[in-house]
Amino acid sequence: MLTRRAHQDPSRRLVAVLRAAVPGFVLLVQSTGAQDASLLTVERIFGSEEFREESRQTFVWSRRGPAYFTLDAPGDGGPGRDLVRNDCAGGAKEVIVPATALTAPGAAQPLNIEGFSFSADETKLLVYTNSARVWRRNTRGNYWVFDLATRELKKLGGGAAPSTLMFAEFSPDGTRAAFVRENNLYVQDLRDMSITALTTDGSRTCINGTSDWVNEEELDIRDGYRWSPDGTSIAFWQFDTTGVREFQLIDNTQDTYPKITSFPYPKVGERNSATRLGVVGASGGAVRWLDVPGDPREHYLPRMEWAPESGALLIQQMNRLQNTNRVMLADPRTGATHTILAETDPAWLENENPVVWLDTGREFLWLSERDGWRHAYAAGVDGKHFACITGGGFDVIEVEAVDAEGGWLYYVASPDNPIERYLHRVRLDGGTPERLSPAWQQGWHAYDIGPGAQWAVHTYSTFTTPPIVELVRLPGHEVVRVLADNRALREKLATLRRPTSEFLRVDIGNGLLLDAWCVKPPDFDPSRKYPLLFYVYGEPHGQTVRNAWPGRHGLWHAMLAQRGYLVASVDNRGTMAPRGRAWRKCVHRQIGILASQEQAAAVRALLARWPFADAGRVGIWGWSGGGSMSLNAIFRYPDLYRTAMAVAPNADQMLYDTIYQERYMGLPADNAEGYREGSPLTYAHQLKGNLLVVHGTGDDNGHYQGTEKLMNELIARGKHFTVMPYPARSHSLSEGSNTTVHFYGLLTRYLEDNL
Repeated sequence: MLTRRAHQDPSRRLVAVLRAAVPGFVLLVQSTGAQDASLLTVERIFGSEEFREESRQTFVWSRRGPAYFTLDAPGDGGPGRDLVRNDCAGGAKEVIVPATALTAPGAAQPLNIEGFSFSADETKLLVYTNSARVWRRNTRGNYWVFDLATRELKKLGGGAAPSTLMFAEFSPDGTRAAFVRENNLYVQDLRDMSITALTTDGSRTCINGTSDWVNEEELDIRDGYRWSPDGTSIAFWQFDTTGVREFQLIDNTQDTYPKITSFPYPKVGERNSATRLGVVGASGGAVRWLDVPGDPREHYLPRMEWAPESGALLIQQMNRLQNTNRVMLADPRTGATHTILAETDPAWLENENPVVWLDTGREFLWLSERDGWRHAYAAGVDGKHFACITGGGFDVIEVEAVDAEGGWLYYVASPDNPIERYLHRVRLDGGTPERLSPAWQQGWHAYDIGPGAQWAVHTYSTFTTPPIVELVRLPGHEVVRVLADNRALREKLATLRRPTSEFLRVDIGNGLLLDAWCVKPPDFDPSRKYPLLFYVYGEPHGQTVRNAWPGRHGLWHAMLAQRGYLVASVDNRGTMAPRGRAWRKCVHRQIGILASQEQAAAVRALLARWPFADAGRVGIWGWSGGGSMSLNAIFRYPDLYRTAMAVAPNADQMLYDTIYQERYMGLPADNAEGYREGSPLTYAHQLKGNLLVVHGTGDDNGHYQGTEKLMNELIARGKHFTVMPYPARSHSLSEGSNTTVHFYGLLTRYLEDNL
């Protein structure tokens, strides 16, 4: 007989039965009914500000003393933001430019400042506003100059159309500013505002002072010009895209007829832009082209900087395979060049050597893996001197600063644990390094070190702790003030039913131990069986196993754990973890092959290790390279994975760009079998489980074309699958109203239905 209470709510007895049978069932029911504040939902994570992460405000170091500049809300509550100078030691604040002074003539509101910089003497301010997106970033907009002495605000570019200027920069003496507009380079005199065109041949196919798509994406060339130290000349990149095949993006959502965006995109094995470097007088005149040897379409020029005193240019040239990097000195007056250093690697070289000068320009800093680890060296411009600064069985992860006056190199490394980061310093002439990050703060440390290396903004987090941002004094690492503590977020997280998490190493045989993490349900019961979902990237430019705060993405994994999933991630060899050159480069010419083998081996090892993981309910998901890896996993190992969710994948490696794919795979003519074997498309006929592919149709990076080719192959093979195209969205799937909530809701429902 039913009691009166049960009769009023018959679902209660069903819930009790299912709770015993299905882990996480009650959490699912609760999340769809009255909201339990201890449980996460997609809407709470991505559709509200409830878990907003506090970060430091816009921040620029002063070059004229121990201070930094910020944009602060006006004290009177008015619109806009004041430009404020902050003293490092005492914290005193001084309004340098009030928001009201940054109001354009005739405007009702102050400028909406998106970025700012100063002239060298800090008497003039350059303000960036009204930006527009160009591929990955907003790099086109309006620029204004504010003179702190005269209090005048002037717009750069004369009568140029709004949001058409790019990469404006003061001359060394602050009397002029250069900028790029419509693929030409200009200089504007800030006294009479006259404009001089330094190039006039800019066109759709001739790009001066900035970059084409592939060099921007893969070599990070954006602001493609450099003022000479004396301000008399400008060196710049020019890209000739003539003959580079174009790719078309079709947007069917803007109007009655499609909007087509066409741009040069060199796919694997195809023709590249011709790249060259020129020098032109800052007041105009003929361009002197540097005499760089080699076919300009078969080489890349990733770096160029002026030497501080000699007037020479230091340039880097990589061959198409990117296994040789030649460093040259160039005479800007004659264009003559000569090689002073050649770095080679049997596999590949990364573009990881921005020019950092030592010893007033007689030496420069160089990162190399020539001894099996990534270390810092001092290289002489004479082509003879080459000395190791760091050294030992660890990788220099990143160079943070050079204190030339004090004779120190500051760098990030983690010799004992590759999933963490710590600040170190060592004498520029070598010696025993010092760790500066506190020994009691195990986790992920990031730094923005100011001029002179006496002050730094320090950001610290762990896998379970949101970032704390502090101003610290170096080398003692004393905390002077907290810039962002994320207290509200930590308090919010404390109210949740938090999953448990752990880091571990997975033995996949032959002495190989892979780093991993696992998140378990809050009410974990080892006697039950749980579905196991892997998050993967696996390609050379990603490390997923890090003792760092994972943000909202990580909160979604925590939500899945609350609902009864085990969530894990493993870094296979070939990822960018600081575990030595051999670890990273053993995947040469076999991208997608070795990584998917090791991911599968890790799954088998964990299933053997975890009796509570259900071998019949193993899933995998990833984005971009991780999307490709998810496809390779479920296609190549169909009896191991039940469900895969591939976001913005590349199903056919022949469809990706030259610089990235050829770096790791070689040229297709020399490695046709590697390209075939590494492409998920080759093994699509083996699909047995559940497959969801998500892709933005406006993805300029990894094209929706690859997903359509995959669809055709799966259809021809009689395979059932699901595809969610997001109209006109890019690789980040971030555009459009409600897209992020919809996307993560889609993934959540797919897992509930299929895992």
